[in-house]
Amino acid sequence: MADTTPTAPLRSPLSHVADRLAAATRTSEGAIRLAELPFLTQINVRLDPKGAAADAVGLALDLQLPVEPNTVVRAGELTALWLGPDEWLVVGPPGSQQDLEGRIRGACGDEPVSVIDVSAQRTALLVAGPRARDLLAHGCALDLHPRSFTAGRCAQTTLGRTQVVLVARDEPRAGFWVLVRSSFADYLTDWLLDAAAEWRL
Repeated sequence: MADTTPTAPLRSPLSHVADRLAAATRTSEGAIRLAELPFLTQINVRLDPKGAAADAVGLALDLQLPVEPNTVVRAGELTALWLGPDEWLVVGPPGSQQDLEGRIRGACGDEPVSVIDVSAQRTALLVAGPRARDLLAHGCALDLHPRSFTAGRCAQTTLGRTQVVLVARDEPRAGFWVLVRSSFADYLTDWLLDAAAEWRL
C-alpha cells in the first residue's frame, strides 16, 4: 500500500525573513543585495590530499580539490572549499546529496576517507552589491580588501561574532557566500540587516 502520510513542505532556516532581506535590497537601491540561498548540498570530505583518493574524487566530480589554503575551485554547478590540509566542503545544487555522496564514496573505494552530508547543518546567505565588502567589514576581522580576499578565496572566520565560512565568489559582481549554522542564521540575519541600514535611502 502506498504511503499516504502527508508531508510538510520543506522550509529553509530563513524563509520567514525573505521579505526583510528583499526590502533591504530594494531600499539600498543596488548598494547591497541580501538573499538566502536555501538547501544547497554540502558534503564534508576528509582524505589524504596526496593519496589516490584525492585524484579519484577529482575525476569523479570533474573538480580538483584545492590544495592551496583558503581557496575555492569551481566547475559547473559544484564548488569545493579548502577547510584544512585534509578537509574540504563540496557545495552543489539543492537535492544532489545522494548523487554527490555516492560519487565520492565510489571513487574512493577502500581508501580511508570520511564523507558526511552536512547540508542541514548550515544555510547560505548571499551578500552582493558594490558595498558588500563594506557591510561585511563591519563585523569581520579579516582584511576584505580585494587585493587580500579576492575572488576564489574562502575562510573560516567570525561575522558579527558568529562562526561562518566566508566565500568570495568567482567574479566580483557575484558577491559573497556566507555559510552559517542554521541555529545562528536568524541572529546573523538580524545583524546584517542592522548593519545594512547605513545604505537605506
